[in-house]
Amino acid sequence: MTATIPDTPFNLTKVRIVGTNDGDILGMPGVMHDRIMLSGMEAGGGFALVEQLLPPRMLAAPLHRHTREDEYSYVLEGRVGALLGNVEVFGDAGQLICKPRGQWHTYWNAGDEPLRILEMISPGGFEQAFRELNALGEAATPEAISRISNRYGVEVDFEGTPPIINRHGLEFWA
Repeated sequence: MTATIPDTPFNLTKVRIVGTNDGDILGMPGVMHDRIMLSGMEAGGGFALVEQLLPPRMLAAPLHRHTREDEYSYVLEGRVGALLGNVEVFGDAGQLICKPRGQWHTYWNAGDEPLRILEMISPGGFEQAFRELNALGEAATPEAISRISNRYGVEVDFEGTPPIINRHGLEFWA
């Protein structure tokens, strides 16, 4: 097992086990959080692995699209809803949702129980935006979120987000 590891190049020849409480936990542990299990730097840049926990009926992010990375959400527990372009999809435990770069998307907890997913980001690096967004705390305004997102090549559509929230009776943290 490992404790929090600084961002240093990952030694791919060394065995590593990331335990259930390892990694950097951002947010409110046990309620809503991102747990960076493996950063892009630790994985040699190829990908990052983030566990996300969302309470019932919570939107994870505003409508957005990436220009640099693809994202994959593997459902561990609960039910996820996602808007991918113009298509809404739903996934249950054991299912994978692919969100390719260049496609407008968002996702949410579509159930009445906590949602726990593994978010795989390829290539790695965008998980650092999670750290910056979490550090905003009460200062998480649309302008601040957009500034951080833009630095990572992500466009955010705050005007397109409310219809999704209203259609599914969701809450949003920002």
